[in-house]
Amino acid sequence: MTNLEIGVAGIVVALCLIALRVPIGIALGLVSIFGIAEMTSMRVAWGMISATPFDFVGTWELTAAPMFLLMGYLATSTNLTQGLFNAMRLFLARLPGGLAVSSVMASTLFAAASGSSVATSAAMSRIAVPEMLKYHYNKGLATGTVAAAGTLGSLIPPSVLLVLYGVYAQVSVGQLFMAGFIPGVISALLYAVMIMVRVKIKPSLAGSAQITSTRAEKLTALKEVWPLPLLIFSVLGGIFVGLFSPTEAGAVGTVAAALIALARGTLTPAAIREALANTAVSTASIFIILIGSLLFTRFLAMSGVPTAFSSLILGVSTETWWILLAVAIIYLVLGMFIDSIGLLLLTLPLILPLIQGADLNLIWFGIIVVKLLEMGLVTPPIGLNVYVIKGTLGKAVTLQEVFKGVSWFIVMDVVALLFIIMIPALSLYLPGRMF
Repeated sequence: MTNLEIGVAGIVVALCLIALRVPIGIALGLVSIFGIAEMTSMRVAWGMISATPFDFVGTWELTAAPMFLLMGYLATSTNLTQGLFNAMRLFLARLPGGLAVSSVMASTLFAAASGSSVATSAAMSRIAVPEMLKYHYNKGLATGTVAAAGTLGSLIPPSVLLVLYGVYAQVSVGQLFMAGFIPGVISALLYAVMIMVRVKIKPSLAGSAQITSTRAEKLTALKEVWPLPLLIFSVLGGIFVGLFSPTEAGAVGTVAAALIALARGTLTPAAIREALANTAVSTASIFIILIGSLLFTRFLAMSGVPTAFSSLILGVSTETWWILLAVAIIYLVLGMFIDSIGLLLLTLPLILPLIQGADLNLIWFGIIVVKLLEMGLVTPPIGLNVYVIKGTLGKAVTLQEVFKGVSWFIVMDVVALLFIIMIPALSLYLPGRMF
């Protein structure tokens, strides 16, 4: 077999192992070891294993990932996210489909703090969906809202996906954070507008919700939630004006979350232990995938597959629309079966040489990729967020109802994606204004 044939066979074997539920980091690592050994020798393969992972995992910029994870878990375990939905519903109740719109906004803030789409969907499905069903909201609208809105934390910074993309693609994580902000807000607004238009046309979708509140109740609700938006925007503001780097921002955000929780009296030893344990587990999982992906990158580079793949795509056309269409198809198809972090690190070794060869802006492209990864979390047949909500709610809803409800939000995701592609300034304006 030629090196190229070994590389193609390695990709097929890796995808088969992932389909068999072998952890993606292990699958990529095993394929890489035996593939490199086949092309060279086992001694070379073991030498690469002993040197390469440590050099990459020791990258300074990667420390931002566990720090932002710790900030999110600390905010959750110390109840900084508590009351988000209640506050939003008091302020937005008068809008058509007010409870669903409130769910979008609360989920967006929760996801930005937690850094996990799955955690957001699980939490909000316990809080927001029962409230909407109580007021006889359409089940598809209620569940689809939470499933889709939970994905927005991938775009709205701080985002672990953007950190991993920035380190892997060797572009500024700070610029990626700023680049994701406007597209993330636009996505949330498109969701909200779609909900209001649908409810305006068909009021029965929003059931019989008649929620009133006094000014005192609204002020009380604000007291519960002000720390979380303040925490997120202070971190982003510090990055934007150059007070600290994205790597330092993770540590600053963690300290700020701890101080706010201490002031509120919720920084208990149990909460700290829970946050540290969750961060350790998540970080270890991510870093195992990172190491496997790095070895897979070396394997593919030695086989020549990325060069051949780039030549194949660019041989059809060098137009930007064709390249983006090919990338979108890859991410949307694989996104139905593979989690977002695993898919990102699995595909970057193939995709990045293509994008660099086409001379496309890597910051702009990173936002497109993350948006595609978001869509994969809710697309059938295996939309991870959809199954999380179904698992949380049990027999109260069916999978068909959730997938039907989320289909409207996928349409809005496509609209948002077209905006991002057709108007690059949406992603590149804020990075260009950073200090």
